[in-house]
Amino acid sequence: MRKLRSAMVLFSTTAVFLTGSLLDSTNAGAAGVAMADILPASGAALTLEEGTAVEEIYVEETDAKQEHTDRMIPADSSVSEGLLAEDVLAAGEVLATAGGEEVVDLGSISVDVTFGIEEVSAEEIRAAEIRDAADVSTAAVAIGAQTTREIKDAEAAAIAEAEARDPEHFANLVIAQCSGAVNVRDIPSTDGEVVGKLYDRSVGTFIEEEDGWYKISSGNVTGYVNAEYCVTGEDAIELAKKVGTRLAVVNTTTLKVRTAPSTEASVLTLVPIEEDLLVLEELDGWVKVTCEDGDGYVSAEYVDLHTEFVKAESRAEELARLAKEEEERRAARAAAERAMAQRTNSSNNGRQGGTNNSNNNNGGTVRNDTYAAPSISGSGLGADVAKYACQFVGNPYVYGGSSLTNGTDCSGFVMSVYGAYGVSLPHSSRADRSVGAEVEGGLANAQPGDIVCYSGHVALYIGNGQIVHASTSKTGIIISNASYKDVLAVRRIF
Repeated sequence: MRKLRSAMVLFSTTAVFLTGSLLDSTNAGAAGVAMADILPASGAALTLEEGTAVEEIYVEETDAKQEHTDRMIPADSSVSEGLLAEDVLAAGEVLATAGGEEVVDLGSISVDVTFGIEEVSAEEIRAAEIRDAADVSTAAVAIGAQTTREIKDAEAAAIAEAEARDPEHFANLVIAQCSGAVNVRDIPSTDGEVVGKLYDRSVGTFIEEEDGWYKISSGNVTGYVNAEYCVTGEDAIELAKKVGTRLAVVNTTTLKVRTAPSTEASVLTLVPIEEDLLVLEELDGWVKVTCEDGDGYVSAEYVDLHTEFVKAESRAEELARLAKEEEERRAARAAAERAMAQRTNSSNNGRQGGTNNSNNNNGGTVRNDTYAAPSISGSGLGADVAKYACQFVGNPYVYGGSSLTNGTDCSGFVMSVYGAYGVSLPHSSRADRSVGAEVEGGLANAQPGDIVCYSGHVALYIGNGQIVHASTSKTGIIISNASYKDVLAVRRIF
């Protein structure tokens, strides 16, 4: 046999356990030592008296890679009592025993063993143990460190790739694709109780899949939706970008929107705190947004970015919402009727007093001498609101204002128009997205008087695809095409 490499392994009085099975233990070893003393039956202890050593272990390369032999020597700091034979010779089976050369089958490695007995001191044994084990330990640690580093590097690369492809973890979403809404049930079956609704383009978080059903968590709802009407995983990544609204919420008192991503660029417009702007692009330190005055840039430091999704609604929430909306609708109608009656009385008194000026609730005079109101169909309260709002076309836009005659901004305009009908609304385009009731279908189903919400802007629908709104400081209150920019919501008060 061709001897390729050798390693000295020394033992003091050591118990060694073999994992291989002993097939022949009848032959005597060197120096008259019975093989039962050196290689006892499987699982028995191998005892070598102090001063006895196994001199050499020779390894012959066969079909296995040479690197496998590196693992034959333990990586412990020393060869000590209790060392297992599998640590020295790896897992294998003793095929033959005899004085002289022995062959141990290690599967793909054939090990040629020569036993010899010589007298050495305990100090020499210990020194050899420390020296040899330290060398092997150092090598093993190096190999282990390299393996661990490679694994960690691979894991980090995989995570980085996944983050780049899906930074907001949209793959974990379940998005409804249906007409109307898909029921959320308490069990994965059509026999389950309906606990909520996931409306079309609404989103939940994926929990698990079971028999063609997705278990989701969305808003205050947890339950199962039929997978046939939803998408998740890779399909959800692209769809989420379409159904979600990426917004930049202003977190400073007044934010400057600039014409370019630089503090040296001119200011396009000002936006108040808590207003949200539709995000077009995210740059290094800047965010490109759309606002009423056009597309501009805001410092990323002064906005909070998030993607907004519509969530599921529980059955209890749906019932409570419908009841609340109906109550608010009744209250708004009653307030509007009182306000209209009061205006009628005031108008009659004015005519009797010889004046023909029409006064609004802000104490100013309606400027209607240069503007002819469009024809607005309908006779309900919403149509009356639209007609009333159009009287103020041509009046100025003033940031932060709420005077229909002396100057108002977009949300101040909507607030003051509805205020004339006894309805209290917030002075915030973002908050207006939650007032009244949602108009399903958006602009397609809008009626005169409905509130149309945009990114950082709000207007009143007047019919025929048009809106009236306090637009910009350059244009003032004007009438525009309702679809001139993306609509986020349409809300109905009456």
